[in-house]
Amino acid sequence: MRTYGQFCALAKALDLVGDRWTLLIVRELMTRGRARYTELRAGLPGIASNLLSERLRELESAGIVVREEAPAPIATTLYGLTAFGEALRPVLRELGRWGAPLLAKTDPGDEVRGYWIALPAELFLTDGEPGLPPAALEIRAGDDPVTLHIGNGTVRSRIGRVERPDAILAGPASEVARVLLAKAPLAQARKRGVTYKGDRSVLLRLARAS
Repeated sequence: MRTYGQFCALAKALDLVGDRWTLLIVRELMTRGRARYTELRAGLPGIASNLLSERLRELESAGIVVREEAPAPIATTLYGLTAFGEALRPVLRELGRWGAPLLAKTDPGDEVRGYWIALPAELFLTDGEPGLPPAALEIRAGDDPVTLHIGNGTVRSRIGRVERPDAILAGPASEVARVLLAKAPLAQARKRGVTYKGDRSVLLRLARAS
């Protein structure tokens, strides 16, 4: 592992997570929880397999990532974040907040995954109507669906469907993200392929977290 060799907290932190792809690996594990190597590779378009393996070894050595062997019938290696790794959540939150305006200048050729909305939804959204019963909003944006569980003043995300969602928001991933993060009204987004089915109040109760 390369090091800046500086007695500085920021330099020490960057020694561990400042290399290319490292924080995106953390993003994937923070979104998925435990993940297979193949799932990580699929969520990191453009990364070479040997580089992903190297980064995972470095993160494991640093105590940020833990590797475990799942029992049958899965019988595969799973990667997850340690408590030390989970402590990066507010770092990703603020970095994402800082970078959000840059999405207005994205390249049309940028890779996108629909489930990437799971982490920002949890970090940047809250339940604006905590007195209402809990609700489930299913997001369908081209690949793995994401369910937002809204209730008791919070928003929690999970990759996967629920049996009876209260509402379903679907469409191109970038447009769905704009609707969720209050960057575009639903009526405007419908013209760009977004659909919404179910209880409209579920979407309206989402609010930006402070």
